[in-house]
Amino acid sequence: AARLSSGAGGEAEAADRGGAMLRHLARKLRASGPVTVAEYMREALTNPGQGYYTRRGGVGESGDFITSPEISQVFGELIGIWYISEWMAMGKPNTFQLVELGPGRGTLTDDILRVFSQLASVLCKCDVSVHLVEVSPKLSEIQAVMLTGGKVQPNPEDKSAYMKGVSKTGIPIFWYRDIQDVPPGYSFYLAHEFFDALPIHKFQRTEKGWREVLVDIDPEVPDQLRFVLSPSRTPATQNFIQPEETRDHVEVCPEAGVIVQRLASRIEKDGGAALVADYGHDGTKTDTFRGFRNHKLHDVLSAPGTADLTADVDFSYLRKMAQGRTATLGPIKQREFLKNMGIDLRLQMLLQNSGDTATREQLLHSYDMLMNPEKMGDCFNFFALLPHHRLLHPDKKDKPESPKSPLPPVAGFNELLIK
Repeated sequence: AARLSSGAGGEAEAADRGGAMLRHLARKLRASGPVTVAEYMREALTNPGQGYYTRRGGVGESGDFITSPEISQVFGELIGIWYISEWMAMGKPNTFQLVELGPGRGTLTDDILRVFSQLASVLCKCDVSVHLVEVSPKLSEIQAVMLTGGKVQPNPEDKSAYMKGVSKTGIPIFWYRDIQDVPPGYSFYLAHEFFDALPIHKFQRTEKGWREVLVDIDPEVPDQLRFVLSPSRTPATQNFIQPEETRDHVEVCPEAGVIVQRLASRIEKDGGAALVADYGHDGTKTDTFRGFRNHKLHDVLSAPGTADLTADVDFSYLRKMAQGRTATLGPIKQREFLKNMGIDLRLQMLLQNSGDTATREQLLHSYDMLMNPEKMGDCFNFFALLPHHRLLHPDKKDKPESPKSPLPPVAGFNELLIK
């Protein structure tokens, strides 16, 4: 539902790329046998020569899918307010690193930076910087144009970043290939439609126990791929299936688990928070692996490298992988989060200030797309990692004489207190 609209383009180039990637995979499968779904996804999406994200990364109306920030500026503005609200609730630390994982075209960061600029008087004593974790050379170029007007310096002295620049509003921006390269420090993390593209392992319960779903060449049709079951338990089956699992088909994303562990340990050590926005479930769904091309569903095994491959995020798994290092909130539905953040008030203000009918219609259409339960409202969820002290009062015995002051509610997950 989220990846809607219409658009086409580059069909011949896509066919070439799909053919090249399929030949590469066919050689690999003939030489070494079936591969896991995770390995197939990794090749199809991030292969340096033919991968979907490394070559193209089709976000936006002309691409293969469209995301919330591309639909309405209000989405990014409200997320910008969420970060400022949390920064204030945590005592206004003097450093503010905004770290976005997989920033797409940079639209979301651009909207957040506009809010930071409008609230410059609030942030004036704070050292704000932006850190983007992006593996796609093509997308990092697009982000650089969007955020800095293209004024960037490749290979800066800071060896961990591969590019740096200054935003149009004067905030330093750095690009990295891995979250581990981002310098430690008080940071707010953002992962919008990031976890859904990470490689998953798929498992099927059979009469002989759990088996992993693999990708292989179809012996009947040599240039076609098919799913097969592993003949016996694989290492992934032994490591990733929980003994209490009740579903018959399970998808697990170990890479998401590793990233959440890193985020949780950074937040525990340096402070800050992480906000994850993605479509997903709380440990209830089974088969969600799908492809998108030109805003339509696409067979995941057809023309690899030409379509976006994605699977719903299992938020119960993310919660488990935080390992109690941080508190977790959510998942809650996007429409509930945005309502709590004051989207209705913001819409009314924009409608009052818009002079022409076309703009008003566009605002109402965007609002409907974000909030309608049958569009993005219910299929997207928000989930947060926060330091325990943000939600729990310090132990009473430390200062028995001091009365407890109420903790400010976490915006989005509770109603935003607009002052």
